[in-house]
Amino acid sequence: MEIYPEFFEIFLKKNHFFFKKELIFFLLTFFLGQEKGFSSTWGFWAHKRINRLAVHRLPVEMQYFYKKHIDYLTENAVNPDRRRYAVVGEAERHFIDLDVYGDSALQKLPHYWPAAIKKIGEDSLRKHGIVPWYVQTAAFQLTEAFKDKDARRILRISADLGHYVADSNVPLHTTRNYNGQLTKQEGIHGFWESRLPELYAKDYDLWIGEAKYIENLADQIWFSVNRAHMASDSVFLFEKELTESFEADKKFSYELRNNLLVRTYSEEFSKQYHLKLKGQVERQMKNSIEMVSDLWFTCWINAGQPDLKVIANFSFDNNDKKTEAAEKQSWWRRLLNIRSESDQ
Repeated sequence: MEIYPEFFEIFLKKNHFFFKKELIFFLLTFFLGQEKGFSSTWGFWAHKRINRLAVHRLPVEMQYFYKKHIDYLTENAVNPDRRRYAVVGEAERHFIDLDVYGDSALQKLPHYWPAAIKKIGEDSLRKHGIVPWYVQTAAFQLTEAFKDKDARRILRISADLGHYVADSNVPLHTTRNYNGQLTKQEGIHGFWESRLPELYAKDYDLWIGEAKYIENLADQIWFSVNRAHMASDSVFLFEKELTESFEADKKFSYELRNNLLVRTYSEEFSKQYHLKLKGQVERQMKNSIEMVSDLWFTCWINAGQPDLKVIANFSFDNNDKKTEAAEKQSWWRRLLNIRSESDQ
């Protein structure tokens, strides 16, 4: 089940005066339902799983700290998605439309942000997504947090970095046809990153081995994004071939979730698609786990391998919790355009 900014814009405009209560109820149902497993999306279930498994690849010197806070890193892996529709500049950090730049995008696009701005222009870059450059920014920030032994920042940036890396490994986050809207395959985004993991991830083998140092961060990040993009052709082709060979009334089914009847891809159609992809979703999840832990490890090495045992017992205080609560309230107000009591 996928929701996009265009939906909110239209829905809010049409229902602002007459259906505000219904709108709030719907959004609460959707987002709280996501948190409780309403849909095992790449944005929720898999992001949490990726961050959690990445912790186990770290060397013992890092696990003193990371294992102590593995629940935080798991639960907060979805924070960027919570901010996505409410914080200006957030959405562009989750994707890049490589096909906008032509067949030789990897050769055309500078790997570093200042050079990219100079060549393409910042507005155009942000319009078509900046995930490969922003991952580099987040990695720099994490390195600085390690140098300062700032436990709070290490945790927050690590959780966020894991999210952006995972998004960069989703083929549909690398194309402007992100939901099949240009090829009459609407819904394919949620199908690939939600329905398939929901049905089959329990059988995935996601253990990789120990984290490794990345010699060139920029090159590795761009290699990873391009690898995901190269897989996008089969995502669309196999769905189209399967749709043409399937009876129309067999492609979708209805399932009851949290007392809501949801239209989704049938188990038979999903199974055939999963077989056609030959483990593609599993591979990309595995690539995400590998890259997340490798990046965390590399940032720690580049910071001089600070002793994390001295900050392992860090815990968020009441001020942190108040700040987090305020951020969530601000997020909902921006999303729903709700005025505070003083504005009524």
